Amino acid sequence: MNNVDAPHVSVLLREVLEILSPKDGGVYIDGTFGAGGYSRAILEAANCNVYGIDRDPVAVSFGAEMTREFSGRLTMLQGCYAEMEDLLTAKEITAVDGIALDIGVSSMQIDEAERGFSFMRNGPLDMRMSSQGRTAADVVNEESEAELARIIFVYGEERRSRAIARVLVERRETMPFTSTVELAEAVASVVRPTGKGIHPATRTFQALRIFVNDELGQLVKGLAASERLLAPCGRLAVVSFHSLEDRRVKNFLSARSEGRARPSRHIPVSDEGPAPTFKLIKRGTIKAQADELAVNPRSRSARLRGAERTVAPAWTEAAA
Repeated sequence: MNNVDAPHVSVLLREVLEILSPKDGGVYIDGTFGAGGYSRAILEAANCNVYGIDRDPVAVSFGAEMTREFSGRLTMLQGCYAEMEDLLTAKEITAVDGIALDIGVSSMQIDEAERGFSFMRNGPLDMRMSSQGRTAADVVNEESEAELARIIFVYGEERRSRAIARVLVERRETMPFTSTVELAEAVASVVRPTGKGIHPATRTFQALRIFVNDELGQLVKGLAASERLLAPCGRLAVVSFHSLEDRRVKNFLSARSEGRARPSRHIPVSDEGPAPTFKLIKRGTIKAQADELAVNPRSRSARLRGAERTVAPAWTEAAA
């Protein structure tokens, strides 16, 4: 079902398709289109319609080529999946039968050195998915030492965040950062290799990418938008790649499936609350099987969670 010529292999494709169970006449959202792997699989599985959303203009252009293959059943929309409600409303679509989300950076973006996502390829220190707004270089060269340490610790879960922030501020005073290799070398000067083959700059690059693109904020908004858009029995499939993302997906679906809100982790769960808006398809995460792991190393860290929409109205912000 996947396009072998695509520059990106969609992870857990088989499992995502099983969760969505596309049906003839259905309407589906591929909220993180990328190279269109999920969209293609959905369109080939049923005579349905798919709206592909991506904030990356390169991905939207890639999808525009693909629309001709499916006789008008694929529609491309440029924007972030957090805005899917407004994007679909503009197309007079108020309810859908399924939503697929693949959270994080795509291998298409990583493989393009000029996008600045990877320390493995020298390129400008950019990291913007939409090619708009502040770059990673702007953040590294302009934020205070305390703020850099916070960003790297919170979004990268990097224990050496203070030491990294200190060396970044010291180095930028004489030579501002402009490239990925410069940043990677600076981080490696204060972070020891783990011995597991993980580059010392991995967590710092992750932190900056998440911060620059507001990935966690977009995820929270996107999950809430999915709750409002999905019709009863509509299904949500979310693939994430690290604990920061998966934790938010888990907490959202746990609360929505139990019908209990926890305003703060310091406040006990209330026994009374809104009716459950989701039913978990499977408790816990779904991981890649051996055959996929053998051909797609990226799938090793992938975690899939799926849920089915109930008839209960979406929670309000106060309830959430």
